[in-house]
Amino acid sequence: MTTTTLALLPDFLDPLTLLGYFGTWALVGLLVVVFIESGVLFPVLPGDSLLFVAGMLAAGTAAQAESVQTNFHLWQLLVFIPVAAVAGSQVGYWIGRSIGTSMFKPTNRMLKQKYLDEAHAFFEARGPFAIVLGRFVPIVRTLVPITAGAAKMNYGVFTLFNVIGAVVWGVGLTLLGYWLGQFEIIQKLLEPIFIVIVLASLAPIVFEWYKRRKAAKRAGGV
Repeated sequence: MTTTTLALLPDFLDPLTLLGYFGTWALVGLLVVVFIESGVLFPVLPGDSLLFVAGMLAAGTAAQAESVQTNFHLWQLLVFIPVAAVAGSQVGYWIGRSIGTSMFKPTNRMLKQKYLDEAHAFFEARGPFAIVLGRFVPIVRTLVPITAGAAKMNYGVFTLFNVIGAVVWGVGLTLLGYWLGQFEIIQKLLEPIFIVIVLASLAPIVFEWYKRRKAAKRAGGV
């Protein structure tokens, strides 16, 4: 376990710990996580912070790099992360299109109905651009492709926005980590940075929830 494991998060949500578990298979493990979180029914994984940390480790400047054995280079991340992200969302689309959303139940531990409701609201409010924006929102990132498939969104349109979102998300966050990793102060503030990334990622969900709650109160008061 790395010294920066967040006390409030389980190990599988701490990107350094997760990459440390993968060992010499760090690149493969990272791509599997990206693939799964991009639409294959496991919505709680550290996608944003994982890409950021991977970029830092690729730069070889992270303060904890000596405790995490990695064998990947920046070019590999920039090429293969978007590919894994696109593939995961394409699978998610066909899951939604083939079997719909019946697997989501209020009592399910992982596939909660409320997660799907949040993704549906996000999708309805933004249309096709939700495919791009949803990349930056945990849980929504996984469920928007399934929602798009269940709604039988045009496959060509979905694929176009899926590719755009995967490239912007995968390349953008990785390069951000790579660039910021050059600064010693950033290396020393990994834990606060993780928290900021998580809070920023969750902000759209909280905002949508607040808007719906406010609208429901207004409707109830009429």
